[in-house]
Amino acid sequence: MRKNYNLEKRKYIIGGFIALVALIYLVRLFDLQINDGKYKRSADSNAFLKKTVYPSRGLIYDRNGELVVYNQPAYDVMLIPRDVQPFDTIDFCEALNITPEGLRKRFADMRDKRLNPGYSSYTPQRLISQLSSQDYGRLQEKLYRFPGFFIQKRILRQYNHATAANVLGNIREVNAKDIERDDYYAPGDYTGDLGVEKSYEPYLRGHKGVEILIRAANGRIQGRYEDGAHDIAPLSGRDLRLSLDIKLQEYAESLMVGKRGAVVAIEPATGEILCLVSSPTYDPRLLVGRQRGENYRKLVNDESWPLFDRALMGAYPPGSTFKPTQGLILLQEGIIDLHTTYPCYHGYINGGLRVGCHAHGSPIPLKPALQTSCNAFFCWGFKAMVDRRSKYGSSAEAFEVWKKHLVSMGYGYKLGVDLPGESRGFLPNAKFYDKFYSEGRWSANTIISVSIGQGEILATPLQIANLCATVANRGWFITPHIVKEIQDTVMPAELLERRRPTIDLHWYDDVAEGMRMAVTGGTCRKAALRDIEVAGKTGTAQNPHGKDHSAFMGFAPYSEPRIAVATYVENAGFGATFGVPIGSLVMEKYLTGSIAPERKYMEEQMLNSTLYYAPARKK
Repeated sequence: MRKNYNLEKRKYIIGGFIALVALIYLVRLFDLQINDGKYKRSADSNAFLKKTVYPSRGLIYDRNGELVVYNQPAYDVMLIPRDVQPFDTIDFCEALNITPEGLRKRFADMRDKRLNPGYSSYTPQRLISQLSSQDYGRLQEKLYRFPGFFIQKRILRQYNHATAANVLGNIREVNAKDIERDDYYAPGDYTGDLGVEKSYEPYLRGHKGVEILIRAANGRIQGRYEDGAHDIAPLSGRDLRLSLDIKLQEYAESLMVGKRGAVVAIEPATGEILCLVSSPTYDPRLLVGRQRGENYRKLVNDESWPLFDRALMGAYPPGSTFKPTQGLILLQEGIIDLHTTYPCYHGYINGGLRVGCHAHGSPIPLKPALQTSCNAFFCWGFKAMVDRRSKYGSSAEAFEVWKKHLVSMGYGYKLGVDLPGESRGFLPNAKFYDKFYSEGRWSANTIISVSIGQGEILATPLQIANLCATVANRGWFITPHIVKEIQDTVMPAELLERRRPTIDLHWYDDVAEGMRMAVTGGTCRKAALRDIEVAGKTGTAQNPHGKDHSAFMGFAPYSEPRIAVATYVENAGFGATFGVPIGSLVMEKYLTGSIAPERKYMEEQMLNSTLYYAPARKK
């Protein structure tokens, strides 16, 4: 009989088909048991509860060792959805002082993956946050009645002072972007928000731990797995010691109540910020606890912008506080020497252009020009530089040289302070004016207002204070910073290194002397202190939107400076009216610890004066 080879081949086809089906089943089984964590999570969740243990957040002290920010316990009600069994909702709600309707909404929000992207019925979910001690006590007694629920201890911040909110910042619950950006975080975690809490978050937060608990079939906790052998202990965050003097901060804030503006004080030799005031401000304790969200919305909607840090973010015309930079640039470039004089007949008058000035002697050299804050001197000096084509080739090239010097002194770019949100201010370049006026169609007279800190020039109070510290140091500065020490950590080198502008050191002595003359017999006479030599410079910044701004910068003692201050008060008029008194009072308070009797009247004036009406602050 002839052999049928087609049937012979069929058995291989059938065998291959059976093998393929078996392989598919094996692959699927592998995927379900190994790759898909669903069943593993289910098995683990039946036997174990992995409970996150949150670390203690680092404490924050001021420069004198006074505790400023510390921790307090808070309690969240947590649950594993698949383990929750039918329970007495009325009893549960009474224990937590909530309504059944509120409870149902919390469950709905928890399961909504738009609101809670990390939701899983196998993992712990937060139902209620930040229980009060009373609610926590009541629930703890009844917790055995509610299988699937447990209490998670957390850490919240508390503040010893109702001050320095813009410096300290606060903590908030993480959002989806935080979790995506850093895999350390999980839904329900907290992170630093604003101020030091934000910029030093990696140091302050520590590292979370894990506690593995054994569960019985009914879900009740039986104890720790293998006596905690597999637990991971949390690592506490590192403590910070700020450069801030909290008493000086409180005092400076009290002087600025009822005013808009900023006060910045720096220790020149170290770059350490002694106080950083933005006014109006708010009590940092408002952003703690279950009312945080509501309070935050109120602050956001407050028309006085208390969340806007004017010391770092406010970009203002520096006015006459800018003139020391002009003197330094003109000396460095050889445009003037100490004997060069310029006329001032109530202002700068050239080619039909007039920039007004107050009455004083004329003609006048640099030091008396700083003493009397002469506008004409610096206008003439700026014109002599920018229009000197024989040296620079064009006004644009001269202007770029001028700008280069200013950038080296800390203007036009961020200084690099260790706080979030710093503004760079604004310093135009030649291309800016080429675009506005057309290339080659502008000269010094076209932009003459920048020579006296007006026009397009904008600076932050921090930049003004840093310039003052640079003059105090006679030609160098250290990047201003708010943190003095990090526990068990070396401070970043960029916060300790000296930075030298492009101006030769010896020129600073002359500018400092001019600022000293402004206190002894010029526009800053109100800054004079008993037995302490003070140097200063007023600023009256024109404001196209209303009354002029009052500004001042000064340092003391003159020979061995310990403090450099900048004050900026919006819509306060001449620099001598508010800027000088507030700045000098801050210096006196820091250097002597009190205000001399003969200056008490000035203190009372500043404490009681109001330029706008703000809600009373809670103490």
